[in-house]
Amino acid sequence: MGLDSALNRLNNVYHFKPETSIPDLSGKVIIVTGGNIGIGFQSILQLAPHNPQKIYLTARSRAKYDSAMTEIRKTIPTADAMIRFIEMDLASLASVKKAADQIASDTDHIDVLINNAGVMGMPASLTKDGYEIHFGTNHMGHALLTKLLMPILLRTAAKTSDVRIINVSSGAYDFGAFDEKLVKTDMTAQGSNFLPRYGQSKLANILHAKGLAKHYPTITAVAVNPGRVKTGLLDGMYKEGRYKAYAYFQSFYDFVVGALDPPVGAYTQVWAATDPDKEHVKSGVVYNPVGVKDAGNKLTKDEKLVDKLWDFTESELKGLGY
Repeated sequence: MGLDSALNRLNNVYHFKPETSIPDLSGKVIIVTGGNIGIGFQSILQLAPHNPQKIYLTARSRAKYDSAMTEIRKTIPTADAMIRFIEMDLASLASVKKAADQIASDTDHIDVLINNAGVMGMPASLTKDGYEIHFGTNHMGHALLTKLLMPILLRTAAKTSDVRIINVSSGAYDFGAFDEKLVKTDMTAQGSNFLPRYGQSKLANILHAKGLAKHYPTITAVAVNPGRVKTGLLDGMYKEGRYKAYAYFQSFYDFVVGALDPPVGAYTQVWAATDPDKEHVKSGVVYNPVGVKDAGNKLTKDEKLVDKLWDFTESELKGLGY
């Protein structure tokens, strides 16, 4: 079950340590969405010392990128030569298209795409393109980015036989379902609890990774649950009256059980992106910290649901001109 990861049973089965486990990344081009904060930021700090050719850090504004780079430069002297800023708002498909075009014009290969960015506990609303805010941001935005970059990813895979797409999900997928009608509403008719809305988007991250594995067998596509991590995802919830009680409960739970610090929270996605033994990282699999196969539930195991989400997503993007 996905909620197992919320208990932070950190079973580091491959004894992953970023300092010693990540191989030399010379020549590698990596994309980290939401790389300015949280486990995305930590992923960049862990990847950069291993000599990748480029890391594209996507953030919603130059100010957010600049703030992150101020910290990154303290430990990565070569940061400015290696890390490129890409402005992207996943809640706007037009912004995603612009970002993908910018990346495609700057590189002819991509080795790793970490679809890391996400929102949680947002007020009931729709994205600019008419999707429930969590689903539209966490799934549709990343699905379009992946689709637009797929020609480059496939060309790279043909040359290197090692291209990886990492969808960052959450144990909250256990709260989710997929209803193609509801994802185009703010879901307030289903109640004020944000967890079904957030869980739906995290389930979609998993189903999307499984769909990628099915449709693109030359690429390794996985989903990861980072565990319960101390990040800024709760910040907005403290400001929302309806969710304050949940946010304070989660903070208390973290204090008692012990949430993972962001550097450790990034381990699973960085491990999945870099483990040199491809037998450890199997396409279409969901991993908990660190490298443990998630048992899943009936929805994540439903191949018809994988196809349903895939077909819905492709149809929607095509209908919007993508």
